[in-house]
Amino acid sequence: MNRIYQIIKRPIISEKSTALAEVAGRYVFEVAVDSNKNEIKDAVETVFGVKVKNVHTMVMHGKMKRIGGFLKKKSNWKKALVTLGAGQKIEFFNTK
Repeated sequence: MNRIYQIIKRPIISEKSTALAEVAGRYVFEVAVDSNKNEIKDAVETVFGVKVKNVHTMVMHGKMKRIGGFLKKKSNWKKALVTLGAGQKIEFFNTK
């Protein structure tokens, strides 16, 4: 059970991801780098109580950053694009 909450790190909320959620029912999450599509699907279904139709994953490569006189590479992270079934919805914020 604890592994489920380690897989999904945070939702990615941006203009593009919000538009995807409203139009196509797709939600974007930052997930653990070592997780696979089946684990991500099970975690989203368990945590949010929805039916997942499809999962796409991609590894986002870390950027080079200059810190003082040195270059340092930020770590890689994994992004998951989760498509929900028809009529399913995830509410990140309660708006009244």
